[in-house]
Formats: sequence, structure tokens, C-alpha cells
Amino acid sequence: MTLLTRILPLTRTPFFIARAMSSSGYLINEPKYAFLKDLGLEESNKGVFNGKWFANGEVVTSMCPANNRPIAQVQQGTVEDLDACVKAGKEAWQVWADMPAPARGEIVRQIGVALRENLEPLGKLVALEMGKIKPEGIGEVQEYVDICDFAVGLSRMVGGSVLPSERPGHALLENWNPLGIVGVITAFNFPVAVYGWNSAIAMVCGNTLLWKGAPTTPLVSVATTKIVASVLEKNNLPGAVSALCCGGADVGTAIAKDERIPLVSFTGSTNVGKQVSLMVQERFGRHLLELGGNNAIIVDEDADIEMVVRAALFACVGTAGQRCTTTRRLILHEKVHDEIVERLVKAYKSFMPRLGDPLDDGVLYGPMHSQQGIDGYLATIKEAVSLGGKVEFGGNVIDREGFFVEPTIVTGLPHDSPVVHRETFAPIVYALKCPSLDTGIQWNNEVNQGLSSSLFTQNLGNVFKWLGPKGSDCGIINVNIPTNGAEIGGAFGGEKHTGGGRESGSDAWKQYMRRSTCTINYTKELPLAQGIKFE
Repeated sequence: MTLLTRILPLTRTPFFIARAMSSSGYLINEPKYAFLKDLGLEESNKGVFNGKWFANGEVVTSMCPANNRPIAQVQQGTVEDLDACVKAGKEAWQVWADMPAPARGEIVRQIGVALRENLEPLGKLVALEMGKIKPEGIGEVQEYVDICDFAVGLSRMVGGSVLPSERPGHALLENWNPLGIVGVITAFNFPVAVYGWNSAIAMVCGNTLLWKGAPTTPLVSVATTKIVASVLEKNNLPGAVSALCCGGADVGTAIAKDERIPLVSFTGSTNVGKQVSLMVQERFGRHLLELGGNNAIIVDEDADIEMVVRAALFACVGTAGQRCTTTRRLILHEKVHDEIVERLVKAYKSFMPRLGDPLDDGVLYGPMHSQQGIDGYLATIKEAVSLGGKVEFGGNVIDREGFFVEPTIVTGLPHDSPVVHRETFAPIVYALKCPSLDTGIQWNNEVNQGLSSSLFTQNLGNVFKWLGPKGSDCGIINVNIPTNGAEIGGAFGGEKHTGGGRESGSDAWKQYMRRSTCTINYTKELPLAQGIKFE
């Protein structure tokens, strides 16, 4: 497989059908899906925006993972279309960077209001095109709303430092300025929220945006951009402040290699993220990586078992195992291992009637996003069994329309089994029997990724051991909550092969700006630092 075919988000052929279809076959024309037209979508949509909508690339059909039916078409962009977006983004930056940060914050506030007004229809589109259940789709849009609120406050707080100078009559300052265009490449599993984390913060920092969404969720990208563009137009601002170029591997590679894009934020697999980072680094650009996670919940012998089972159910099967923070490993103290596995199997069984169409009320478990996900699910289960694993629950593709699989629990494997150490983006969890908390921490840290981790315990001393220098080596370290469901107020990201990037809250804004150390002499004297005499 070449690099060009691996630049995420990958093209998944079952979802990408570039062919003519009769109008009656599209979901957008059916009354149940009227919300699509409320978002400004049509049967055929242009997938490039730089102040105007256009496209010159392949026409693709977005398919619904719950029923394998076509939703609508999007015409992708080309590398030449991307170039037009970059040029327009640079021109827009001349206007945007001159605006005071609080004025930019006001625009982001209005974007948050517009998203609130479209919360349900956009959330339903996420459920329809990605496959996550409707409450999760709406919750994902709410994340974009929340980060807009955060960014509004940030727009009045971004600031440098005034430092003491060793030289008389001198001021020593740190000053922060925007980078220019920020390229954002997002994955299918969070087609709105991750762009929101990047765009809201980058915008108040004075940057313009160029977004390449996942090829398998182009309608979400178009609809979200239409909402943002409406706010920019209402304020007589250039649309290219928030540009979009849907496309395939050629567009992703061009973004990574373009020297006019000083920062590339990439969300996707570790393997592809490494290739993107090398291309960006080759031109001495910046990259912000949010990559894979082989996340573990450690359960100590004194943990609240009922709480563990409830938390693990959502952490393991929520979004059909397609969150980067999904729990992949349950590291269970040997005294509670059997009880937790038994109770979790019962919870899985009682959960299965809640499987169905993600748009239907009461459904808690939707489909995998694509056939590629099912293929990975089946291959991993086959490998796990061949290595001595026992399937306690699940392990099968469900015989119904769409890409549905059974959430799966596997026991009996060593903690360092190769299949356990490899992240599979599917609802598979390995229950591992562990003799002690110290050993559990070692197992948590032995995988390449370092995104999210959680410890369930009632021991205060163990809490601080877990949080300390010899505890979890992940970017997200939780206690008595699952590995998924992070809040926007904290910086989101991980260590090691997860990439080291940080998005969303805290001081993640610093990644979208350049820092200058400034020394100002306000006297007629010219002393040198360190007392050096040059006379």
C-alpha cells in the first residue's frame, strides 16, 4: 500500500460509490430525512469552499452504514482546488489577523449560536453518515458549541508574560502571534467535534482554517462548513477564514507538504500519522497529532464492582468501539476478575436489544462505519482465538442490513499477546487477570500508545500512585470513570505513539500560535547580558 492510499481518512470502497443513481434512491429525498435539506444539503453537493462553493474532482456517493443506502452525492476537490483554497485563506488571513482577539471571539460566539440552532439536525446527520447513535451525534455537535464558549473567553485571556530583565532600563516580554493557515485533517469517527476543537481555538488565536474531513463523512463536512460560512457572511468577513476541501489521499498529501500551511493538525491512525508528521517535518512545519489509543481500565481489588461494570459497558461498546478513547483492555485484579467478567457478559446480553438504527429513539448501539471495520473485527477475533483466547461474548457479524457486529469480550490471553498490544478499531475488549496494582500499571504502560487510562479503586494512596511519575504514562489519566468521554476544558491528547499533540482546552491554544521573546531597551545605555563587556 502506498503512502498516497494511506493518508487518512482512508477511502472505504463500500461507502464511496462514484456512479449515477436515480433520485428516488437517495435518502435525502425521503420524508424521514428531511433534516438534511434543513442543513442546506442537496442531492448533489459541491465539496470545496473558499468563499464560494465549487469542486472539480470525483463525484462520490455517501452511504449510510446502518442500511447501506445512498444518502446524497458530494463532488470532491482536486489538488488544484486545494491550491485555490490556500490562496484564498492567505488573503482572508490579512483581514482576520488584523481583528482584535475579542472581536474574533465574538465571531466564534456567533458560530456557537448557529450550531446550537442546528444542534439536532446536524447531530442526526452525524448519526446517519457516521453511524453513532443520535444522542452521541447530538453530543458531538454540543462539543463544538462548548469549545466555542471556551474560545470566547480565551479570546480575552490569551497573553504572554512580562519577565524580569537582568539589565537596567530593559523590559523582557513574551509575545504570541498567529501562525497563518491551520490545516485540519479529521477522521470519520468524530466528524464534527475534532474540527470544532481545532477551529474555535485556532480562529480566536488569529488563524484561518483549511479543513479536509474524512472522505466517508463528506456531508457532515459540507453541512458544518455551511453553518460557519453563514456567520462569516453575515459579518461581511471572507468565507475563506474557514475553508473546506473534501478529497482523497492526493489532497491530504498536498496539505502535509504545503509550506504555506505552517501547522497541520491530523487525527487518525498511528501508522498514517507518522507518515504525515514526516512530510510536515521535512519542510520544517508544525504538526499536531491525535493518533491511536490502546486504552486500559485497571480494576483494583477494592473497586466498586457495580460502578466498574456500568463504566466498562459504555467504554467498551459505545460508538461500536470506534472512539480513540474506547477501552481495549480490562486489567482486572485476580480477586475480582471472574466476577467482573461474569457480570459484564450479563450486561452485554441485556444490552443487545438496544441495537438498531442510530436515528431511532432508545437505540444505544449502532453499526460499524464500514466493511473495512468489519474485516478488521473478524480478523482480530480469529487471531485472538488462535493465540489461546476465549470469546466470552460476541465474536460474530450480525445478520441484518448495515455493518453491525456483536460487541465482544475475550479472556485467557497473556497481557503481552501481540493481538492485545495492537489497537483494533472495533468493539473488542480483552479481560486480563492481574496479580497487583503495580503489575497492572506496568501492563497499562507497556503498549506503544499512551492516550487514555483509568483506575477504579477506593484507596487514596493508590490514586496518587496512579497519577504520579511511576503511574500511568498516558495523556489522560482517570480515576473511577471510564477511559472515554473527555471534557473540553482539559487538553486532549496522548503520549508516545499517540503523537504528543494537545487539542481543545487548557493551554492547547499555544500550539496554534508562535511565541517571540522580546527585549525592549528604553534607555540611552547599551548593557549586554551576562555582564559581558565589548568595548
